[in-house]
Parts: sequence; structure tokens; C-alpha cells
Amino acid sequence: MGAIDDIQPADGQRSPSQPLKLLPTDQLLELVRRSLEDDKAIEPVFIPLEGKTDIADWMVVATGTSSRHITSMAEKLLDRMKQAGHGSASVEGLGDPQANWVLIDAGDVIVHLFRAEARALYDIEKLWSLLPPTRVAAAGS
Repeated sequence: MGAIDDIQPADGQRSPSQPLKLLPTDQLLELVRRSLEDDKAIEPVFIPLEGKTDIADWMVVATGTSSRHITSMAEKLLDRMKQAGHGSASVEGLGDPQANWVLIDAGDVIVHLFRAEARALYDIEKLWSLLPPTRVAAAGS
């Protein structure tokens, strides 16, 4: 499964000339939270990005127990967004048989689903942490 460019509203009434409907950010975030909870995601973290970047308002990071679990969580989340009438989302990593990392970009909310090893390796929560990074003084300074 590749990019999802045009998820139709649940009522199926959108014509090709109508703009895609997007859920308000708070509703989309709640849908993601419920979906991950229902699908037994491990340690979901919700990171507010507003004011830090223009790419999204929220980043969600969660762990799955296996490649199959990650794939299932991603597919169910995409289906739930479609059923709720969310306009579009793009997906990376879903077709990978290893499925160590699946990224779902739903506009204002970006979801990262990792296997535990990949989550620890990339540690993207640390990149967006609230505390500024500490710099190590150069030797001899």
C-alpha cells in the first residue's frame, strides 16, 4: 500500500471538484488516540509541535509488538480516518515486509509507529523534547 492521496468521506458524496474535508485537529488527535488505544499500542506519546514547526501541530509516537501489529494499527487508523471523513493522509513504510517504522502524515497530526528497536534507535521524541539540548564544551575551551 502506498500513498493515500484521496480518502473519500464516509458518506461518499464528495465530487472530484470539491475540496477534501479535513477533521479539526482536536478531533483528529482524539481519533488517533482512541485508535491506538483500541489496537493496544505501547507507550503512545503525544508531542505538541505548534509554534515549533509548520509541518504539523502534533506528532504521535507509539510502539507495536511486531511488524504485523504495526501494519494492522496503521491500516485500522487509516480506515478509521476515512470513516470519520478525514480528507487525506500519506503513508510511508506500510508496504515494507519488515514494517519497523510506519509514518502516517494526516496533515495537522503526524503518526510514527515503530517496533521497539527502531523507536529506541531513532529516538525522535528526544528531537522534539521541550528541553533545549545541552551542548558539550569542546575540549580545551
